Amino acid sequence: MAVDVQSGYTKLEEPVKEAEEVLGDSQIAKVFAGSTILVTGGTGFLGRLLVEKLLRSCPDVKKVYLLARPKKNKDINERIREQFNDVLYDRLRKERPDFLDQIGLVEGDIGELNVGLSEESRAKLANEVDIIFHGAATVRFDEALPIAVNINVRGAREMLLLARACPRLRAYIHVSTAYSNCNLKEIEERFYESPIDAEKLITLTDNIDANTLSKITPMLLNGFPNTYAFTKAAAEDIVKKYSKGLPVVVYRPSIVISTAKEPVPGWINNVYGPTGVVVSAAVGLMHVLHCNPKAVADLVPGDMVVNCAIAAAWRMARDFPRNEEAPTVDQAPAVYNFVSSVDKPLLWENFMKISEVNGLPIPPANAIWYYSLILTNSKILYELLFFFLHWVPAYIVDGIAILLGKKPILRHAFDKIKKFSKVIKYFGVREWKFENDNTKSLFREMTPADQESFNFNIGGLEWNEYFKHYVSGVRKYLLKESEDNLQYARRKSFVLKILHNTLKYLVLLGILYISYKLLCILY
Repeated sequence: MAVDVQSGYTKLEEPVKEAEEVLGDSQIAKVFAGSTILVTGGTGFLGRLLVEKLLRSCPDVKKVYLLARPKKNKDINERIREQFNDVLYDRLRKERPDFLDQIGLVEGDIGELNVGLSEESRAKLANEVDIIFHGAATVRFDEALPIAVNINVRGAREMLLLARACPRLRAYIHVSTAYSNCNLKEIEERFYESPIDAEKLITLTDNIDANTLSKITPMLLNGFPNTYAFTKAAAEDIVKKYSKGLPVVVYRPSIVISTAKEPVPGWINNVYGPTGVVVSAAVGLMHVLHCNPKAVADLVPGDMVVNCAIAAAWRMARDFPRNEEAPTVDQAPAVYNFVSSVDKPLLWENFMKISEVNGLPIPPANAIWYYSLILTNSKILYELLFFFLHWVPAYIVDGIAILLGKKPILRHAFDKIKKFSKVIKYFGVREWKFENDNTKSLFREMTPADQESFNFNIGGLEWNEYFKHYVSGVRKYLLKESEDNLQYARRKSFVLKILHNTLKYLVLLGILYISYKLLCILY
């Protein structure tokens, strides 16, 4: 084992056979053994990865409770059954077929007072829970302010009140975001002044009608790009106020995308952020993006994000005094920034180029046009290109559809793309300087066995190798494409490429011809 001088992380040598015997036992698994864990957001992307990893790598946990609410005419039991049928849990099912015995379901709603728990459920959790991972949040950037406040801010307060009622509590992980203070250029691993007093924000949204709140939201944001980042900042204000004496950690991952290695390389189940760009471009819908190609894309793999969260909980649980007679720990919560820009920076242009190189050989069969994406930092050029590459084709194709008696669809699709592009633009044209010393220190403190099992060494990540799995995962898990139709998809892509290039050159010839005629008239 050695220290990677460039990244500051401990660097593991190549794994050998019988790695567990060589590296020793997992100290993280030992600390988690016998623990009862409560997870909020367990049905989301990170929550699913977290639950799977806990049950697989910490097999002796006593219970994992998932807070869930009925949704879309399905009760929580039906939702959970569907969740655990996912390919994500295939490895867990194989290694530990009885893992469902360790899952407990608790009906609640993170956006309600008392987290929507019944008195019986609250008492049960208070008496049993040792560790809490609070990851539930609305991650929609354009969420209405009252909804975002209820879930992200009030939910944070109600969860900490529940945590205070848990005498056995040894660790509480509040999952925030690296962009909770995105109004700043440099972001350290510490608390910053909140844009608004969080309690006042809750009171405000409780007492003002939704229409008025919608009108004053831009003024309230005051330098924040959206209600997501704004309410995440306010949630950290809640943590600062309500965490006194509690074993609390604030965990800030940056832009989370697919898994790197486990339990399934390239697994992803959402189209947020840059993944939405990759999907839209792959199927031939998006052709231009307002983005600074030279800015750093701070992307982190989902499995590494979860590993770091578990390690942070381990350190807190290990160090927090369990004896009720021990003096109360009264210190600011530890803050961990989990980012890639410090040790493994990747530019947006490189992100798209690597995605393109790995994606073109495995095109989606349901593509409507050939892949072609332009990144530009110029607002004028972006609007101009969007008009010619999106609106013009949309009106032509939809016009033909109407004449044929069919439903027009492209205009509606490009409306969504325009809105999506506007929402993510803020993070595509800017970059931040993050500090991650606490995160590096955490990794160095882990045993070799845990560095292997709960690896979150971003410095050791190979982007080229990672993106092979990423684009394959996008095709398989998001676009629902199988390998069986790959040959057909390649033939279709070849035809679309010919059409794309033919049209491109015809347009170019048309522009040259018109320019020539204009010059003839003028001179």
